[in-house]
Amino acid sequence: MAKLQYQGTGRRKSSVARVRLIPGKGNIIVNKRPLDEFFGMEIVRREVKRPFEVAGCEGKFDVIATVHGGGFTGQAGALRHGIARALCVADKEAYRAALKAAGFLTRDPRMKERKKYGLKKARKASQFSKR
Repeated sequence: MAKLQYQGTGRRKSSVARVRLIPGKGNIIVNKRPLDEFFGMEIVRREVKRPFEVAGCEGKFDVIATVHGGGFTGQAGALRHGIARALCVADKEAYRAALKAAGFLTRDPRMKERKKYGLKKARKASQFSKR
């Protein structure tokens, strides 16, 4: 018999996280490594765990996630989004209202602006001189 599990996909900037929640003790594994090993900064680790705090279900689910693309803050945001979505699949009535109020179910639309021709970056131009 297959174990009960809930899935969610989270995105942030150019990062994508595929998250599986399994009823357990609260272990978080990202790309086959523990959370503490994968994310070096405590602030980023806390951000990943926030959906559980808001929903009031710390230690009830184990997380197995694969994350790719972007940097560590984008990956942490994608992971947070994926966990929140998976929690909604697990128990919509209990968790959705709190997660929505905290803004964890909304995909952050901010992306890198594209580079324009004639400029060095999206908005940076070479120095202008009137002479």
